Amino acid sequence: MTRFPIIRIITKLLIPYILLFGLYVQFHGDYGPGGGFQAGVIFASGLILYGLVFGLQAIKRVAPPIVIEKAMALGVLVYAGTGVLTMFLGGKFLDYSVLEHHVMPKWHLPSGQHLGIFLVEVGVGITVTSVMTMIFYTFAGRRRIHDT
Repeated sequence: MTRFPIIRIITKLLIPYILLFGLYVQFHGDYGPGGGFQAGVIFASGLILYGLVFGLQAIKRVAPPIVIEKAMALGVLVYAGTGVLTMFLGGKFLDYSVLEHHVMPKWHLPSGQHLGIFLVEVGVGITVTSVMTMIFYTFAGRRRIHDT
């Protein structure tokens, strides 16, 4: 894409807005439509657009594969850790109401339901972003096999 400077400039202008919109969907997901999955796909689309325009090596410098692998595990741990925390506090897996009685009075945060949903959506967002990016790395890094 080095021969297309307009595409490169427009991409540089669009990517911050794509990532910002992904964050908006992530943090607005508690109050309206949207949340972790949608935000993860939007955020990954910004990274993938960068990789498509500037090349696979450029995106791997911005988001190294080892970091993406760790983020996949981190997202699942945040999701599952929220459920395990609610079990340790005496509720069922992902029973957010126990967070209100055990965690919320100390921190002066909104409600246990809100905190639980927020943590789960953050975990989903991290996981979806990293998995979509890793899928792009896998497909973009394939070599074509030539028939002889």
